[in-house]
Amino acid sequence: MENEILGNLKMAIKRYDRDGAASWAKKAVEAKIDTIKTFNAMTEVMREVGDDYERGKLWLPDLVGAADAMQSATPILDEEIKRIGAKKQTVATVVAGTVFGDIHSIGITMVCTLLVAAGFDVHMLGINITAEQFIEAIKKHKADILAMSSLLTLTATEQKKVVDALKKEGMRDKVKVMVGGGSISADFAQNIGADGYAPTAPGAVELAKKLIDAG
Repeated sequence: MENEILGNLKMAIKRYDRDGAASWAKKAVEAKIDTIKTFNAMTEVMREVGDDYERGKLWLPDLVGAADAMQSATPILDEEIKRIGAKKQTVATVVAGTVFGDIHSIGITMVCTLLVAAGFDVHMLGINITAEQFIEAIKKHKADILAMSSLLTLTATEQKKVVDALKKEGMRDKVKVMVGGGSISADFAQNIGADGYAPTAPGAVELAKKLIDAG
């Protein structure tokens, strides 16, 4: 029973089946399968998808579809974890979002999904997030990393505003800042004082790991 449910959950994610993934996650909870084990099964298949994307075996729509399916199931498991008081082992805590004035979410959503799969505790704030909202979330969640996205050239400077706000609050040395998005480059990241830049979602996960290891 357990292997069947977890196998079907993983298959639903591989097939980008949102409804199926949510349904099998609910069945896992109803069958009283260890929630952490269920979550680990989802992260395992998501890592496989991310690795295949990096190797060129899968394409961007595959990564987006799998991430979307996993996200439909994750809240169900998170709710059960909170209910029973279980603890997920986490690498570090990340606050993430798309900067103010920008409403694009696909890129940062994929980054967040892959970060979760890699063991990070991720708090996705959403789109159109102001510097003040980022600061508030970093304080609230005691974040180790701030991940910001900006697709539009017009909104790229918002990332600098957030970095400047961190400095003003005396928090810049307490959180690593990683940036990305269609309007961002490695040079831009360096110029605004970010700790790193990654052009792809899987690359962002590797960057996050390096930033944490660097302390």
